[in-house]
Amino acid sequence: MNELTALLAYGDAGWGDEIVSGIVITVTLALATLPLGLVVGLVMALAKRSEDPGLQLSANIYTTIFRGLPELLTLFLVYYGGQSALNALTGASGLPALTISSFLAGMLALGLVFSAYASEVFLSAFQAIPAGQAEAGRSLGLHRWAIFYRITFPQLMRHALPGLTNCWQNLLKDTALVSVIGLADILRQTGVAARVTREPFLFFGLACVIFLVLTFVSNIGVGRIERWTRRGEVVR
Repeated sequence: MNELTALLAYGDAGWGDEIVSGIVITVTLALATLPLGLVVGLVMALAKRSEDPGLQLSANIYTTIFRGLPELLTLFLVYYGGQSALNALTGASGLPALTISSFLAGMLALGLVFSAYASEVFLSAFQAIPAGQAEAGRSLGLHRWAIFYRITFPQLMRHALPGLTNCWQNLLKDTALVSVIGLADILRQTGVAARVTREPFLFFGLACVIFLVLTFVSNIGVGRIERWTRRGEVVR
């Protein structure tokens, strides 16, 4: 028992500091990806609702591709394919070579996948809002963007929040994929510790506990946000 505790100690004697740094990387990656995925997902949902057939087709192709591809394959395409494309671009323009970091590649790849699913959530939320409310806003002389900001968007987030919560949980789990491109997240740090110490059950079990704790904390946070978004509803 003392030997196992020593393996988890913080400092040179144990793996505690490496695991803590992996937790920080995982949480930072998820939080950095979230706004990117939300913004792109909302834009895709608006494009699908547009009267322009070209925008509708482009948005549908986008979501079909990134919902259909495995997340790991998307990550490889961004990390390796994006690096090759960037090198070709900088080489042709005479600029010095640039490198896509593992963190940036992970954020972009996970953001693409998250936004594809979030767009469908936003689209369903739009359909849950009665069309008469926008018509009432126009009758009051409100501009289209004022109607969206003051009337549609607050209700949109309330309707979309349960679906976005599932997207967030998937995003949090998918951060484990970035370990294959060298980012020192939870899974990579616990994997290295398991191989070095030959204690796979201890460290992979610890990784399971950490992800479950992050999920539990996320549920608490989302629950508070959901209560805040429903603060104006009439209690029935």
